[in-house]
Amino acid sequence: MKLTRFEDLDCWQQARHLTRIVYEATKDSTFAKDLRLSGQIQAAATSVMANIAEGFIRRSDKEFIQFLFIAMSSAAEVQSHLYVALDQGYIEDDHFQEIYDQADKTAMIISGLIKYLRTHPTNLTKPTKQTKSTKQTRPTKSTR
Repeated sequence: MKLTRFEDLDCWQQARHLTRIVYEATKDSTFAKDLRLSGQIQAAATSVMANIAEGFIRRSDKEFIQFLFIAMSSAAEVQSHLYVALDQGYIEDDHFQEIYDQADKTAMIISGLIKYLRTHPTNLTKPTKQTKSTKQTRPTKSTR
């Protein structure tokens, strides 16, 4: 099965779930009052989704892998922010663990995709051949 949309990627679907539960947690009145922390953890979660999507659309394994590493870093950022939220009493242990585990699961799936792309290069990295009829020429500089 060939993937044609980033929405079909399991890692993106898991990142979407991560984002959903992060936003649910930050709706709590105590957490919501800490605008800086709630904004940072929300941004980190949405960054996971966004970087997967942006990397996928680049149509290059090398660039996709680069964006996937950024997405994994954002998942770790979510986990780090969770500790602050826990230490401040904004979330309970069980909610902390749920979100932490989802970030971990998402990062592991991303890591697996990176390994796959490194060992099974796709045709996305190979330039397509252009025929004379489709090849674009650069405009020439006119002299006066």
